[in-house]
Amino acid sequence: MSFEKGRIKELADQFEDLKESLMNIYDNIKDLMIPFFTRAYYKKEMQGSYSIKYVLPALFPNEPSLDYKNLDVVHKGDEASAAFLSLVGKTKEEQEHIRKCLLEYCKLDTLAMVKIWKKLKEI
Repeated sequence: MSFEKGRIKELADQFEDLKESLMNIYDNIKDLMIPFFTRAYYKKEMQGSYSIKYVLPALFPNEPSLDYKNLDVVHKGDEASAAFLSLVGKTKEEQEHIRKCLLEYCKLDTLAMVKIWKKLKEI
């Protein structure tokens, strides 16, 4: 959560016209890691981790659409950062492919948070 809030704050400081909306997002972010970090909710499939890469498959083991391994190129945060930085010097086609992969990764990350939030509400 701290990484995401940091980026939102940076954007709010940079774009005055969006500041109010961005700070509204900033103020309403909930840390979904807490129940897993504190082990208020735990499954052995999480293998002692509270990372989304372990929590998500533990909560939704039979949903291949939620499996980061099924993504092309970008499967985790450090790969996303590297892919973004690699855009310089790439052809337009390569840039479009990397952009598509980054968007798919972000889409799954967002969906994962929604699915985890809904699961926690059920519990």
